[in-house]
Amino acid sequence: MVEMDAKNEISDWIVGAALAGRNEGDIVAGLCERMIAAGLSLVRASVAGNLLDPTFDARLVRWLRDQGGVEEAVPRTDDASTVEDWKRSPFFLLVEGRQQMLRRRLDATYRRGEFPMLDRFQDEGVTDYVAFASQVGESVRLGEGEGIVASWTTDAPNGFTEAQIELLHGILPALTLAMLLLTTNRNARTLITTYLGSNAAERVLAGNIVRGRAEPIRAVVWYSDLIGFTRISDTTSAANVLALLNDYAEAQVEEIEAQGGHVLKFTGDGILAIFPHDDTPVACKRALNAAAGQRSRIATLNLRRSASGLPVTDTHVALHVGELLYGNLGSSRRLDFTVLGPAVNEAARIEALCASLEQTIIVSSAFAEAAGDARGLLVGLGRYAMKGVARPQELFTVDLG
Repeated sequence: MVEMDAKNEISDWIVGAALAGRNEGDIVAGLCERMIAAGLSLVRASVAGNLLDPTFDARLVRWLRDQGGVEEAVPRTDDASTVEDWKRSPFFLLVEGRQQMLRRRLDATYRRGEFPMLDRFQDEGVTDYVAFASQVGESVRLGEGEGIVASWTTDAPNGFTEAQIELLHGILPALTLAMLLLTTNRNARTLITTYLGSNAAERVLAGNIVRGRAEPIRAVVWYSDLIGFTRISDTTSAANVLALLNDYAEAQVEEIEAQGGHVLKFTGDGILAIFPHDDTPVACKRALNAAAGQRSRIATLNLRRSASGLPVTDTHVALHVGELLYGNLGSSRRLDFTVLGPAVNEAARIEALCASLEQTIIVSSAFAEAAGDARGLLVGLGRYAMKGVARPQELFTVDLG
């Protein structure tokens, strides 16, 4: 009865903590504190689950009696040593073997060499190790994750009692629900941010999901593409073309975001981004800094790719300023969160002139007029007519000195 009361009390606390928005580290630490109060001599606890994240493969929460809780995101990697370490862990046996429980008493009967991790635990005075895998139904999974795995160690002289094992197993459903609630929320935010960009993601997550709902904004428009991409793609393997696109997109996106810009769309080898700011000259300065910064990044990238015998290229960038509609466009069940307006079309037309004018960066007259102190960095190129634009306008390039 005492164990049942402890199980119910701890399970209720786990659920309440998750609903209150406490993070995984706090929940595992609080859980361990309550387990100790219930009589368990815990040394260590670990809880892990998969992430649906382009950079990280899993999230591990580890609690140590003398250190408290630590959270760790496990990077995606093909490193052979990391993969081998995973294959020699108890969690691997649980997950790949689709087992629900694994227990090893780390006493005189323990057979060393099966799991290097447990050999180390035994050397440190741990007497018992138990791990559980908790699986959930396919309809509530995201990505490859099927649930969580959790492990516990003790240094009690006789290890865990059977009642304590029952307690650890009994709180597993509540712990699984709590961890999956937080992981699903984290995965959703990561995915939306990854595919929409941080600014658009914040707006969508705040509830801006209605078709036709758009906000008028004034912003700098960035439109760029890669020089000679068609020629490169015609003479390079598909795998190398994809790697090239990723390399040059990374160089541009990291610089755009470092300067406060928001990438909205990849169109083949092209990028559409905006620099919104209440003070337009500030937005212009940031866009110019991004244009200069990405050229430096690309120069470094080209040295590395050339040294590896890979094709290299450069970018054409157009910068424009205008009034935009920023919001939802599409059908009732398939929306795109993007910007609309003549300024976007004009930026694309300006970018198309980069090749004929032999310039890597061209900015519009509207940009020049709004640039404030940064106007001194611009050099006139003359007046040009553009398809779909009512009147010829003066265009400028940037003196990067």
